[in-house]
Amino acid sequence: MTRRKWVLAVAAVLVAGVCGLVVLSSGKHQTMAARTPAANTEKVEKGSLSAVVSGAGILTYRARSDGSPYAVINQAGGVYTQLPEAGNKVGCGGVLYRVDNRPVVLLCGTIPAYRALHAGVTGPDVRQLNRNLHQLGYDTDAHVRIDPADSAFTSKTEQALRVLQRKKGVGVTGKLATDDAVFLPEAVRIAKVTGQLGGSARPGAPVLSATSDKLHVRVNLDASQQGEVHKGDRVQITLPGNTPVTGRVAGFGRVAQAGPGSQAAAATIPTFISLDDPAKAAGLDQAPVGVDITTKGLDNALSVPVTALVGKSGGGFAVEVVRAGGRRELVAVKLGLFDTGGGRVQVEGDLRAGDSVVVPSI
Repeated sequence: MTRRKWVLAVAAVLVAGVCGLVVLSSGKHQTMAARTPAANTEKVEKGSLSAVVSGAGILTYRARSDGSPYAVINQAGGVYTQLPEAGNKVGCGGVLYRVDNRPVVLLCGTIPAYRALHAGVTGPDVRQLNRNLHQLGYDTDAHVRIDPADSAFTSKTEQALRVLQRKKGVGVTGKLATDDAVFLPEAVRIAKVTGQLGGSARPGAPVLSATSDKLHVRVNLDASQQGEVHKGDRVQITLPGNTPVTGRVAGFGRVAQAGPGSQAAAATIPTFISLDDPAKAAGLDQAPVGVDITTKGLDNALSVPVTALVGKSGGGFAVEVVRAGGRRELVAVKLGLFDTGGGRVQVEGDLRAGDSVVVPSI
């Protein structure tokens, strides 16, 4: 339920529950009869409020921004002699699979291998190769130290590449053929293997799909809530076993999705949440979780319990204040931020912190 619908629903219940009360019909406030029985009260408070959007999510492994996995396209010809299994993790510089017993190495970058790289070649694909060789430590010799921002394939690139090839069992050529490596944006966790061990490895054929090796939460929010939730918003996540962990909103899918036969109003936006400490969720995958996203906050807001609100004839709200000597008074209030987690609402009116307002008996 969206916050707007929730507010309206609360208001309807409150108005229905005050049939026996005197409601404000005109003026700023109205005094209740002195003989009104004692009532349950809560205090008007001044302090921090926050709005929370709650939902149910799935803890799983991250992939592209729209939730789809990375597709790995094989470029080598021959026979698959080694393939990973679903759930395996492969880091940058690791062996992803083998064709004719030749390793295909995973390197990290956003540009797919589309040409052979060798001395004299320049471009952004060379830059990402240089960055890999430097970050993986294949240029530790001071004489071959690589600038990771260099877009030229130099003699230093060639020497560092020879070190990598020697350690991984690739033919030591000092060149990078298109079938020597696969470039993906990050270290991966294997999601599905489509290649067949012992089967034909054909250039251009999909061999496997993969996700990031980091856990995240996916929650489908009502499309109407997208304006309330923003990247970076703090999130409280409840794991199976009621274990709480924290995170932040990392991003959103690009397209609202509606289930088969659903109305457009029922469309949802895939929302992705990164965990502050993924190790606390280790061992879980495809696990249902609860999500509370803090979307707004106020530091010095005057507030009352939502249950203290009384509907006014003609529209609007009031609260019943217990004054000195037990005298009751209906005070018109203007509503602000609803603290959906704490059950309070920001109010403006003839109130001050410490005033007692009537709430329904439990």
